[in-house]
Amino acid sequence: MSVNRREFLVQKVTAGFALAVQPITAATITTDTSGINAGEVKIESSGGEIPAYRAVPQKGKNFATVLVVQEIFGVHEHIKDICRRLAKQGFLAIAPELYARQGDVAAIEDIQQIIRDVVSKVPDSQVMSDLDATADWAVKNGGDPNRLSATGFCWGGRIVWLYAAHNPKLKAGAAWYGRLTGQPSDLTPKHPVDVVEDLKAPVLGLYGGKDTGIGMDQVDKMKAAIKSAGGKSMIQVYDEAPHGFHADYRPSYREQDAKDAWGRMLIWFKRYKAA
Repeated sequence: MSVNRREFLVQKVTAGFALAVQPITAATITTDTSGINAGEVKIESSGGEIPAYRAVPQKGKNFATVLVVQEIFGVHEHIKDICRRLAKQGFLAIAPELYARQGDVAAIEDIQQIIRDVVSKVPDSQVMSDLDATADWAVKNGGDPNRLSATGFCWGGRIVWLYAAHNPKLKAGAAWYGRLTGQPSDLTPKHPVDVVEDLKAPVLGLYGGKDTGIGMDQVDKMKAAIKSAGGKSMIQVYDEAPHGFHADYRPSYREQDAKDAWGRMLIWFKRYKAA
């Protein structure tokens, strides 16, 4: 994909929370930066630079790297906080702004407008390339090339499944309530259920049983595909949880399920030597 530098519409990661998620709830978690270095960096990718948020321990080297894949709302404060939490666990965590060419969703209040004007125009091939560039950046900036994982939420959950089929260097993935099935299009030719046999790293899927957007029919279809392929990937369903159950800044947050899923993710990364 050839993109002129001046066509990159997003030059900085979001300050604070996206407008579409306001007001934030009292349960919102804010992780401090003691013991870690955190802030914006630039990733050289196809046609120019994309902004990213990086958090890493202040001491040490050759850190296990986690690619943090944004929600539909871009790299806003919640995604940055996820990076800080992972850095506190010893990871180099980095979240690239994957809509940089298509537009800034942080200032859009209507979710349907976000989907129509920005997200629907983001090709999977571009996302895969930008994540590759981010992984390469991490290797050059303190990351261990042999310990690479990815985690993503909502829009990013779907991307984690796809990236696990794309990058043979990935050791493990954790996909939080990402879409599993769908109609193919020019920009999104395949969905997670279509790439199960191509997965190069095991993915832990974390889903809510009360998710009205991703029904159990999708989850059951994915489980069957995983079983048929004989892979190590698996899906954990939290029966009473809605979509976005890990998003502590939204009413969908379910603390107990979120904490359990987070712990399972960390164990998963260790199991497959990504931590």
